[in-house]
Amino acid sequence: MITASLVKDLREKTGAGMMDCKKVLTETDGDMEKAIELLRERGIAKAAKKSDRVATEGLVAAYVSEDEKVGAVVEVNSETDFVAKNEEFRNFVQDIAKQIANENPSNVEELLKQNSIKNTGKTVQEVLTDKIATIGENMSIRRFERFETQNGLVEKYIHGDGKIGVLVQIENGNAELAKDICMQIAAAKPEFLDKDSVPQERIEKEKEIFKAQAMNKGKSAEIAEKMVSGQIGKFYSEICLVEQEFVKNPDVKIKDLLSSNGAKIIKFARLEKGEGIEKKEENFAEEVMKQIK
Repeated sequence: MITASLVKDLREKTGAGMMDCKKVLTETDGDMEKAIELLRERGIAKAAKKSDRVATEGLVAAYVSEDEKVGAVVEVNSETDFVAKNEEFRNFVQDIAKQIANENPSNVEELLKQNSIKNTGKTVQEVLTDKIATIGENMSIRRFERFETQNGLVEKYIHGDGKIGVLVQIENGNAELAKDICMQIAAAKPEFLDKDSVPQERIEKEKEIFKAQAMNKGKSAEIAEKMVSGQIGKFYSEICLVEQEFVKNPDVKIKDLLSSNGAKIIKFARLEKGEGIEKKEENFAEEVMKQIK
């Protein structure tokens, strides 16, 4: 059964009309991913990005050592935006970023078991539990990335007062270039470093969609194939960092900017607060009525 909430969800993710959403959901038996693909093939919707999903609250923080050799970026979630602005909470998240950089945990579970470098005699989990008790709201350390280098440098960038955090490891470049790259990543949302990093399965899926779009416009299979080549190039320029236009100067691509500086990006991480987390929408009127009954 295709529910109104399912249609609403698809509409929010794609921007397509209600009737179009209902039609493709019916055709795909309610399969959200297939419905999105069908809308794209028909030229009704663009690709739904993870960042389009409803976000939760919290904060992203980053830390880089003084010698710029080690860095970490972490996302810690809270229930409300009010708590995310709390100074005690913000200090806690910053301490966690430094903990990750210094102690190198392999995952969140290991991080929680470590002895806190800020609060002697307590584990990170115990410190987190204390913060939940004193601030009065549930919190969780969701994810983190940590980079360490011997030959290059690590740079960080925080955007939107903790909404987006970026970490970059670069070789043969300076801090100014690394900061520009961080800002590029924050603004342009690349998914991969370069073409070789894109999974072949993802490329083939995009080619199928581009070809279907062309043929739905009346193009022959032969013409559609030729059009796909151009579309794939545009696809790479959107999702691959080094193929993107430099936000400070669109006439220059990131790979050219790196080449002119003799630099190379080793890896990057971009964490956006609440990205990919579905937040339950509460209907307070209904909730009150339930309580009354």
